[in-house]
Amino acid sequence: MINGTHLPIPEFIISAHHLNHYFGQGTLRKPALFDINLDIRAGDIVIMTGPSGSGKTTLLTLMGGLRSAQEGSLNVLGQEICGASKQQLTQLRKQIGYIFQAHNLMSFLTTRQNVRMSLELHNERLPQTMDAEVDAILETVGLGNRTDYYPENLSGGQKQRVAIARALISQPKLVLADEPTAALDKKSGRDVVELMQKLAKEQGCTILLVTHDNRILDIADRIIYMEDGRLVNQPETALVE
Repeated sequence: MINGTHLPIPEFIISAHHLNHYFGQGTLRKPALFDINLDIRAGDIVIMTGPSGSGKTTLLTLMGGLRSAQEGSLNVLGQEICGASKQQLTQLRKQIGYIFQAHNLMSFLTTRQNVRMSLELHNERLPQTMDAEVDAILETVGLGNRTDYYPENLSGGQKQRVAIARALISQPKLVLADEPTAALDKKSGRDVVELMQKLAKEQGCTILLVTHDNRILDIADRIIYMEDGRLVNQPETALVE
């Protein structure tokens, strides 16, 4: 949104071409991503999988505007990330929902306050309607009776439901999730990703989800595989539990 006007949704929410990334400087410089070429269409649920240390989280943080890309091109929601200023990255982050393995809830805020915090980033939202919006999405994720609970009084699955509500309440066009089921048991993990899938489809947003959890691969419209900082053809064994 610019000056109150909604921009058209591009065909490709994410478009990377010859993207490279490095950590460190000088003789300590170490390549992390090699020649990444990837287009992700609007509305798709995409799972990115591969061994630990293969660069999945690094690529996700670039796509989320959490750091500026170094070489090549990375366009997210119409914004070029390579060479983007801190201000441009800040504006981009306001348009993206994030869900992390550790849920990252504020321990001193209630469920309602944690979710409301996401809405408060958007100046066009009316403060007098925020609580109603928050309560509505918490009801949708099955936490209507937990609005005044603090994170310490919630189960792992409930905390992730709060994180999902927080990520989706502003109706972003892109949601990035990093190992959202890693700390959950099989049933809770399944419930969480099915909830993400349902809400994303209802809102028409795109999800890019990093996971090692082969039990949830079936929710994806598309699966991409990373190894040693590169996108590679997915081996059949990657789909075997």
